Amino acid sequence: MTYEDIKKECDAIQDELETLLPDGINEVIERMKYFSVYMSRSGYLLAEAKKIARSKKSSEISEMIVKIAKENFLSAKAQNALVDTIAADELYLVDRLDRINAACTHTIDVCRTIISKEKAEMSYLQYQK
Repeated sequence: MTYEDIKKECDAIQDELETLLPDGINEVIERMKYFSVYMSRSGYLLAEAKKIARSKKSSEISEMIVKIAKENFLSAKAQNALVDTIAADELYLVDRLDRINAACTHTIDVCRTIISKEKAEMSYLQYQK
């Protein structure tokens, strides 16, 4: 899986997360099922993105920058910052997927709350009869 493949899926999941939940309880339940899949998929994509970022950071380019940085007596923190700039886009994707994964979890929690509210209202209405 490539960086571009992961980014494309990331964008698609993000679009779904930015869509309002439907009003109907059955539709909410259906959306919750999809978010469960998105949560799982975003976890996998997160692992793949981390792999790509680590790979890029450990490439010959980063080794060369570290070598140059050591010759110029840069601190370890400055050396790490230089290496991180090599994989800036990949690290951004890692951060984004981490947030998407968390958003899926929170959206599922919201769906559960909506379902619980609907159940409580149904019970209340039955009790009123």
